[in-house]
Amino acid sequence: MRKGVRQSMAWLHAWSGLVVGWVLFAVFVTGTASYYRAEISHWMRPELRREAAPGPEAMAAAAERAVLHLQAHAGGARTWFIGLPSAEKPLLDLFWRTGPGRPPGHVLLDPETGAPAAVRDTRGGDFLYRFHFELNMPPLWGRWIVGICALIMLVALVSGIVTHRRIFADAFTFRRDKSAQRGWLDAHNVTGVLALPFHLMITYTGLATLMLMYVPWGVNTAYRGDAQAFFAESGQITAPRPPAGRPGTLAPLGPMVREAMATIPEPLERLSIVNPRDANATVVAVFEEPHGLSHEHPQVAFDGATGRVLEVRAGGLQPASKTVTTMVGLHEAHFAGAALRLLFFLCGFAGSAMVATGLVLWSVARLPRGEAPGGFGLRLVQTLNIATVAGLPAAIAAYVLANRLLPLGLPDRAGWEVGAFFGAWLLVAALAPLRPQRRAWAEMLAAAAGLYAAVAAADGVRLLREAITGGAAPEALFLVFDGAMLGLAALLLLAARKAARTGASARRAPRPVRPPLERARAAYPEAAE
Repeated sequence: MRKGVRQSMAWLHAWSGLVVGWVLFAVFVTGTASYYRAEISHWMRPELRREAAPGPEAMAAAAERAVLHLQAHAGGARTWFIGLPSAEKPLLDLFWRTGPGRPPGHVLLDPETGAPAAVRDTRGGDFLYRFHFELNMPPLWGRWIVGICALIMLVALVSGIVTHRRIFADAFTFRRDKSAQRGWLDAHNVTGVLALPFHLMITYTGLATLMLMYVPWGVNTAYRGDAQAFFAESGQITAPRPPAGRPGTLAPLGPMVREAMATIPEPLERLSIVNPRDANATVVAVFEEPHGLSHEHPQVAFDGATGRVLEVRAGGLQPASKTVTTMVGLHEAHFAGAALRLLFFLCGFAGSAMVATGLVLWSVARLPRGEAPGGFGLRLVQTLNIATVAGLPAAIAAYVLANRLLPLGLPDRAGWEVGAFFGAWLLVAALAPLRPQRRAWAEMLAAAAGLYAAVAAADGVRLLREAITGGAAPEALFLVFDGAMLGLAALLLLAARKAARTGASARRAPRPVRPPLERARAAYPEAAE
């Protein structure tokens, strides 16, 4: 029997979504959380308090203290990076590179004293942000894997649009009283269609953010592999200067900081000092991007030896670069206010649900009857579904819970937090195949709900202890965050109860075996012609 276009697209949609669905779920969930990256980082460092933004004199003094530390501890480094204090993060964040293949250095300092900051060691929201596009792998490997999966996701989205000819009706159709398979299909359609423009935008712009890594041949050919020259000519960075090969002395940074802040009205974010001990040292002041879609940072470059201004970059990007930076801005939503950022978060949440329901739908549509295990392939997909859809939320909860439970002075404390993330995930993956499939869903989701409730409880104990000892009143951020943890716990507990009830009803009323074509038509009725 000859297949129609929609039937062919249904097959492509189902299989393209399955082969990368587990990675896409992790990317969607951690990317959605990254919209509140700064808030997560602040919650994971409760010792810090939001303060008024420092003025030029305070910033200049902090930069001088940073240089003193770097000269004493990173004198041989080729590049110094100084993250300057802000209202959200009142710390000096120092980072330096000594050379290819060597581990970078990193330290947090008190901007008023120059001493190591008395804050807990944590990667905060930055871990989730980088996991979103690197999967905690070597950057080149992780970014390529995520890029390939994003490209396949575009295929799944387009084929899904072709498959569902009732696409607008699907946005308002959710039949809970029908079969479990129909319910999962409706949930997949609703979460996919309601935020479809977001899904298309976020997938395409995600590819665009790393475009030069995926297709570098044009730039490599035109600039003979000199990427810095390309970025400078396109207006994204100031022109780099080669080292002179002669020793030099770095001029005081205070006057440069004050002049840069007088030149650019945006908040000063960081300083980059290239070849700090060379006669051709360069100091670049990098500012936060102006409000708007384009993700571009104004910059002022100084001669490090004399303090003379070399170049000011404030707008004026070439059209192609403006297009790319706008796509980056759309993807990261730095321009968004509180309401729009919440909308982005909810759309990302819908995207996570779309991927999760699609994975579950694939396996439910192929179950031969009730609790029958099916073949090895089906059982493998079921196990991976539980390990990913239930395991990743549990892992994130374990990560933030470890932040509250681990001793503050534990060596490599940030590494232990990341270890808790992967340990919880691996534990769920190991336990999932040992239990009947529907029981495993209920038990793992309930365990994840318990972890999120434990996060709120652990922070509640900390807040209560501070209140008893006469500490400062808690910031609203901590109360909102703890409330969000309880909300996620309730949502996961509801899902666990639903899984348990579904399993009980399936045991009472097993389904008859249906031919593969009939199962495909039931899973994707819109594809029937």
